[in-house]
Amino acid sequence: MARRNKILVPEARRGLDELKAKVVQSGSPEHAKFEAAEEVGVPLKKGYNGQLTSEQAGKVGGRLGGSMVRELVKMAQENLSKRQ
Repeated sequence: MARRNKILVPEARRGLDELKAKVVQSGSPEHAKFEAAEEVGVPLKKGYNGQLTSEQAGKVGGRLGGSMVRELVKMAQENLSKRQ
């Protein structure tokens, strides 16, 4: 299944995938969403997941996205403190 989300800077895909793996503490970005799904009890599998409810999909996406935003804010704060 093709990715539907568009990244404004396509070259950033690799960095975002690495951040996702770091946040979930996974060795690989491909497995990050499956680990996040397992943590919140969502039956996510490879391939089509049309049986998932919006709530279940949101739990996985929210877990990853929220953690990634927190990590980005932390990185920005550290960067700002180093400059001063």
